Amino acid sequence: MDRDTLLKFMQDTAPRPLSLRELCAAFGIVRKERESFKKLVTDLVRDGSIVKIKGGRYGLPHKMNLVTGAIECHPDGYGFVIPDDGGEDVFIKQRLLNGAMHRDRVVVRVEGFKRGGKRDGRVIRILERTNKTIVGRLEKGKGFNIVVPLDERLTSVCIIPERDKGMAQEGDVVIAEVVKWQDRGAVKHFSAPVVGRIIEVLGDYEDPDVEIEVIARKYNLPYIFPSEVIGDANRIPQTVEEHEFKGRVDLRNITTFTIDGETAKDFDDAVSIEKLRNGCRLWVSIADVSHYVKENSNLDKEAFTRGTSVYFPGRCIPMLPEQLSNGICSLNPNVDRLAFTAEMEFDKDGGIRKFEFYESVIKSIERLTYTNVKAILVDNDNLLKSRYSHIIDDLNAMEELCLKLKEQRNKKGSIDFDLPEPEIIIDIEGRIEDIVKSERNIAHQMIEEFMLLANQSVAVFMSSSNFPFLYRVHEEPDADEMLVFREFISNFGYNLDIKEMVKPKILQRLLEAVKGKPEEKLINHVLLRSMKQARYSEENTGHFGLAFDYYTHFTSPIRRYPDLIVHRLLKTALKKRFSDKEKERWKTVLPDMAGHTSKTERNAMEAEREVVDLKKAQFMKDKVGEVFEGFISGVTSFGFFVELKGYFVEGLVHVTSLQDGYYIFNEKQHSLIGERTKKRFRIGDEVRVKIQNVDIGRRQIDLVPAG
Repeated sequence: MDRDTLLKFMQDTAPRPLSLRELCAAFGIVRKERESFKKLVTDLVRDGSIVKIKGGRYGLPHKMNLVTGAIECHPDGYGFVIPDDGGEDVFIKQRLLNGAMHRDRVVVRVEGFKRGGKRDGRVIRILERTNKTIVGRLEKGKGFNIVVPLDERLTSVCIIPERDKGMAQEGDVVIAEVVKWQDRGAVKHFSAPVVGRIIEVLGDYEDPDVEIEVIARKYNLPYIFPSEVIGDANRIPQTVEEHEFKGRVDLRNITTFTIDGETAKDFDDAVSIEKLRNGCRLWVSIADVSHYVKENSNLDKEAFTRGTSVYFPGRCIPMLPEQLSNGICSLNPNVDRLAFTAEMEFDKDGGIRKFEFYESVIKSIERLTYTNVKAILVDNDNLLKSRYSHIIDDLNAMEELCLKLKEQRNKKGSIDFDLPEPEIIIDIEGRIEDIVKSERNIAHQMIEEFMLLANQSVAVFMSSSNFPFLYRVHEEPDADEMLVFREFISNFGYNLDIKEMVKPKILQRLLEAVKGKPEEKLINHVLLRSMKQARYSEENTGHFGLAFDYYTHFTSPIRRYPDLIVHRLLKTALKKRFSDKEKERWKTVLPDMAGHTSKTERNAMEAEREVVDLKKAQFMKDKVGEVFEGFISGVTSFGFFVELKGYFVEGLVHVTSLQDGYYIFNEKQHSLIGERTKKRFRIGDEVRVKIQNVDIGRRQIDLVPAG
């Protein structure tokens, strides 16, 4: 008896939920087989494949209007259950969480539908508690202590008996281990308190180093490699040996170089170009991480657990140990390196004529930076042009190809969000020196276009290979979300021509129309929130945002686990010697790999965003009382956001700080209007503001009007 047989029976044959005795009878389970059969049923209940209901009966969730999945909670108390089967989320009101906490795996009963078919439900069972520990601030209660979670999505306090607080003092940031779950009850505005004991004191709440560690712990980012992983990494030679060249294409005789940021230490990709009579040939060579990280090795298991490298200002939590990420796998200059190359040939208009993939050995001759390449191609820096005279022609050819590829992508309707990110400048002592708007110049665009094309070409090839594969997919937006978005932009005088479904080209035209306008940033942000998140999937549904029918991630295996999977799959398909057993194995494991790596990616993005917000707050802490020029970047019913000139930092002017009367929020005009004074605060308006307060714990910068 196996799980697939049992699930198929319950789907196709069982007339209703059955008891364990009835299931045993249906399959002729004899007494000596009963324990192993019971364990199988218990395992299926634990992972949510089947659900145990009243009367000790077992059934399939979808047949009983039940959904299993992970719950994502909001700081305001409500949550959404993300179904395991990938269906529509289920909204859960705070009072119907029944003790479930953020990220718990739960069973919910769907109890109603909202406009547009959105589902409402209630938690009826908690399958798995994922918050075994809670990171928070210790506060003193009457006769007991409370750990208040620093993750606002954990809406339950943790009660700490006096005997279990150890050496922790009030105000310390601590890690509490949960020893008892309380499914019901309330403390203040928190729900379902739990009981725990303090297992570690991290330190002072306001200490910047403690805060970084807190965020790593809060998001369960494993930042220390196990000893066995480090041991395996240390045993890998740091030079490429002659015998490893066998079966590889030797590309060391062509001009190859890397282009990365100034602070980058792990170089995934290197590029080469050759002009042809009616076009050009481009080589994109990617570090061959799969040669060193073997499937199911200690290195591989740890990389899978992490899923991705996480980048904080001035530091990184890498997916692979430094011996690989900055060493033998990094395409450092003037050393032999093993690579996996995508070779692509283009016509004179930038259309791709053919492509092929192969294992190679390369030798990068230069480590270029985006800044230097821009200085050569745009600023005409004579000193740098002299220094890099041996590759000037290659850089010019790459720029020409980049612009053609960009034009081709633009014609297809590829959406290019113009959302500049803050760049946090760290000095040699690790302090924040400045926060500026990150630059996206021609050098960034060149590498971006080449990587997009390599990723797309691999996906196109694998789609016809008759082998399982891992795609990067981005579904089209929900129709209701687009109708809400259309109503939102109509307030600014824009319209979306939506008939049956929205096309990427329509959204692309809108973003071009708002470029340079005061509302540009807001509309970009709102559109991005209205669209679905890109994710990994074993099934190809295309990439809506890029307007690609096929897409994957192939170009960053040092820092993304899905790219490492793609390398393994591509190598297997190229050899054309795979068995049916090998195909079935990959079909079985890819769904879990896709789900896990999508989650680790989202988790890393949230952690990175929080650290940036933390650094902004720390940077502005000593500027309380100072006056800045800025412009209004967003307006809400509770105030307006101001982006400060000089620093790429945003703060909030709360409506209560407008002391010359009542202000009414006009949603259609996106403005706050004085009821008596008729003074108006609108998106794009220039304002003078004073830093009133900086709350590092809440990552919030409070502003008040100046003058």
